[in-house]
Amino acid sequence: MDNYLDELLNYIPKCDQEEKDKEMILDLCKVYGDKLLDRNTLFAHLSASGFVLNKDFTKVLMVFHNIFKSWSWTGGHADNERNLFCVAKREVEEETGVKNLIPVSENIISLEVLPVYSHYKNGKYVSNHLHLNLTYVFIASEDEELQIKEDENSGVKWINVGELKDNVKEKLMLPVYEKIIRQAKECINK
Repeated sequence: MDNYLDELLNYIPKCDQEEKDKEMILDLCKVYGDKLLDRNTLFAHLSASGFVLNKDFTKVLMVFHNIFKSWSWTGGHADNERNLFCVAKREVEEETGVKNLIPVSENIISLEVLPVYSHYKNGKYVSNHLHLNLTYVFIASEDEELQIKEDENSGVKWINVGELKDNVKEKLMLPVYEKIIRQAKECINK
């Protein structure tokens, strides 16, 4: 969809967390509107993540995130783009080098309000804030050539779903990843 707000309004939450997070995101959209599409709204802004699975959903393509020091999904800020599916797809391509992505759906698979703790990026301090995140899921071949995006990550690899807990150091993300895998499977089985 070309308009994130229409997509958000049409998204049916799959659990209590999504119901409350959707409510919060929509409340912030009412107050701040399209200002949430850029990073000037310091305490919260829209972001999109691309979660990449192999064709049999047994492996996840992840990057070793330089700031969070953990294996992580790909994603980024909206930066004034209204089509967050395109943002998620572009971020996967830029951060992993994978080009042949098959969307499980062009609609949101999951949504989350995620805390981002203070850190330095490119030598500048970034305060604690929230990512109002829309997640899209893609399928890719394990045979594709992987490429590191050195300014953001220092590794790209496929991780067995059962080994996520051993690789992901951001423990608050494990239930999110598990939820996304579950919801992607449900989407495929419809």
